[in-house]
Amino acid sequence: MESALPPSQPTYKIGILMLEGCNALAMHAFIDPFRCANYLRSSNLYEWSFLSLDNQPVVASNGASFAQLTPIWQSQSPLDLLVINASWNVEKFNQPPLLNWLRQQASNGVALCGLDTGAFLLGFAGLLKDKRSSVHYEHIAAFRETFPQAEMGEDLYVIDANRLASCGGVASVDLALEVIRLHHGIELANAAGRYIFHERLRAGHEGQLPAQKEPTGYTAPQNLRAAIVLMESNLEHLLSIGEIAKSVGLSQRQLERLFNRHTGVSPLRYYLDARLDRARGLVTQTDMAIFDVAVACGFTSGARFSRAYKSRFGLTPSRDRVEGRVPFQFRSFPSNAGL
Repeated sequence: MESALPPSQPTYKIGILMLEGCNALAMHAFIDPFRCANYLRSSNLYEWSFLSLDNQPVVASNGASFAQLTPIWQSQSPLDLLVINASWNVEKFNQPPLLNWLRQQASNGVALCGLDTGAFLLGFAGLLKDKRSSVHYEHIAAFRETFPQAEMGEDLYVIDANRLASCGGVASVDLALEVIRLHHGIELANAAGRYIFHERLRAGHEGQLPAQKEPTGYTAPQNLRAAIVLMESNLEHLLSIGEIAKSVGLSQRQLERLFNRHTGVSPLRYYLDARLDRARGLVTQTDMAIFDVAVACGFTSGARFSRAYKSRFGLTPSRDRVEGRVPFQFRSFPSNAGL
């Protein structure tokens, strides 16, 4: 793995493809460690350029606008690493001209990286077969359904040969620092992390939502967290609440008390919400048939699924498939993500 990203001589050249609705935080988080490495070594170790699909400004998911981007068809400088920065509605970029361009970059030996949902574009281009990757946790289920030949876990970031990915946000700092470590050693990676006040160098396999580190999850008892993991690992083939309670060493009554105290809902309600949250991701992020989504989330009746979906989200799955593909920057996250 460490030999997969040799530094070019004398400067490692990075291109950042900014797609409409991209993750601004992930982009800044990824680039700044390289800026620090250059500063700390007083050397132009890394160069980067910002690319777009056309010559128009790109608006990120937080409303920030980025101008003075170079259209990909005008980019002449050969790259060592191409980074695709995307977020919601990534499927609309599943277009032959872009996918062919990505394949051409790969055939030229360019390493390819996805930030947030950028890995979807690599998947659409057929560039992730038998490769590990990473996307934001809200999109993991959709990615697994769409690209069964790729390996998708819950990693903060992944480097698999010449394919890289980060789940987005500040995890992009960790990916950049790992690239610096592979190129120039742990001393410079540590120094760059310290310069931007990054707490520590995190390994990608630490996971996106480790229970012992979560902002609110640390207050929840271990057996409650274990019950939630069981639920989220069995969204299609359901367990009874009694089975879950027994597996974590509690009576069903004890488990119900813990859920009500720490989540405000019963375990049955929590389990249903977790299934529906997964369903919404599949409805709005994939082209799976609605009934197939229902089955994948533990529903045997399409009508019951539609009623439960509308009760939770205020609209039917078929309607959400259309309206759910509008910008998501103000949309709430799943209720079960905090534990």
